Amino acid sequence: MTTPAAQTDKKTNSTSPSPLPKAPHLLSPEDVARALSTDPEGLSDEQASSKLTTYGRNELEDGGGPSAIRIFIKQVVNAMMLVLILAMIVTFVIKSWISAGVVVAVVVMNITVGFVQEYAAEKTMESLRTLSSPTARVVRSSQTKVIVTAELVPGDVVELKVGDTIPADIRLIECMNFETDEALLTGESLPVVKEAAIIFKEDQNVGVGDRLNLAYSSATVTKGRAKGYVYATGMNTEIGHIARSLKGKSSRFRRPVPKESGKVTFGAYVRAAFGTIKDTVFRFLGLNVGTPLQRKLSKLALILFAIAVVFAIIVLAANDFSNNSEVIIYAVATALSMIPASLVVVLTITMSMGTKRMVKRNVIVRNMNALESLGAVTNVCSDKTGTITQGKMVAKRAYIPAYGTFTVDDIRDPMNPTDGSITFSTLSPVDADDRMRGDDRVEPIKVSDVATHTKIPAIESFLRVASLCNLATVHQGPNGQWAARGDPTEIGIQVFASR
Repeated sequence: MTTPAAQTDKKTNSTSPSPLPKAPHLLSPEDVARALSTDPEGLSDEQASSKLTTYGRNELEDGGGPSAIRIFIKQVVNAMMLVLILAMIVTFVIKSWISAGVVVAVVVMNITVGFVQEYAAEKTMESLRTLSSPTARVVRSSQTKVIVTAELVPGDVVELKVGDTIPADIRLIECMNFETDEALLTGESLPVVKEAAIIFKEDQNVGVGDRLNLAYSSATVTKGRAKGYVYATGMNTEIGHIARSLKGKSSRFRRPVPKESGKVTFGAYVRAAFGTIKDTVFRFLGLNVGTPLQRKLSKLALILFAIAVVFAIIVLAANDFSNNSEVIIYAVATALSMIPASLVVVLTITMSMGTKRMVKRNVIVRNMNALESLGAVTNVCSDKTGTITQGKMVAKRAYIPAYGTFTVDDIRDPMNPTDGSITFSTLSPVDADDRMRGDDRVEPIKVSDVATHTKIPAIESFLRVASLCNLATVHQGPNGQWAARGDPTEIGIQVFASR
């Protein structure tokens, strides 16, 4: 049996078990209401205040936002950078100002480029949290109110309509042609039709994406309207579980391995301790973490550093380990010549250029090293068609009997009714395709003025039905960008009618 996760108060760090006796998709709306001490008329303000103290605010843990210090340290602590910093210190000590200036420039450039890129990406990711619904429409004390999403508590009755972002995990109690887009949670691009009356059985083992009587936090409503009881908030929602798993960190301490008899010996503890120390040192130097390229660069840096030390010792030995400054400068210069100082800068600039290209394609790169991992991908395996699509549809052709066929081509933005070109043919779609391939080829006529067609009663009636018998809306924002909300099929029809 699936058991709902315990509720956690983010501020007090206290944990209280979920009041539901079992998973919400296995319960009827009445059972959920009874367990949450609520009803269709909603909670009272006193009950909501008490539950807010018990269960905490309806927010995902954000880790305190981007930390400039953490990002800066990340840019410094790697084997190649540590070798360059060590070389910089040595050149300053021996007062080789030209060499020191070159190494300082390389170090500063690399740290600056990496820091600026990653910090900007982290700030952008932080701003994306505003995509979640800032307010929610709830029923409290038999009155409909609009409250801040963070103040939702288990037991609240939430009303949902087209375009809303679902503010918490909800057990539906009534639906009207209700569909939600759960691509963020399940990866399925097609909207999911919900049904409140369904009650699943324990032996059915229903997955998250098939629980049709639930609506999940951060999903969007594409069609219809609904009402339901909030049963999970914050980090205890399904999207919260994903956030927690992404933040989870494995233990950095090795555990002693017991013998076959189950006994843990002193030697096992010693091996575990040395293994932990080794892992820590390797992690600090970047030899066992990061992308394959990062690990190779770290190994290269250490090998070159060892070779540089050997050559410096050879130079000093050839001069009987003289403390003459010229001999020391020559030894240090020989050692520095083994270190490819420009390699770090070239790699950083290359990654930065790749990041800029990704930004032009509306992709946020939080870590430039992720580009190396992305570049190593040779095959993308998808579970089904539709997972990697945009979830947008375009009405390409419309046939009006006894009049003709309209076709739309050259569409770049499926939401923009002013985009693309319209052609008209007096033939049906099948006949038009046949005539396009035959010897007596007939080209469709380009429509330059749609008013000449919309004045025809049949066309006017067709467009009126297509636009009014439709829940989707299409609008142009203040920045000139076109946007739409609703079911993808209805959006495609609404955009076509708007043309």
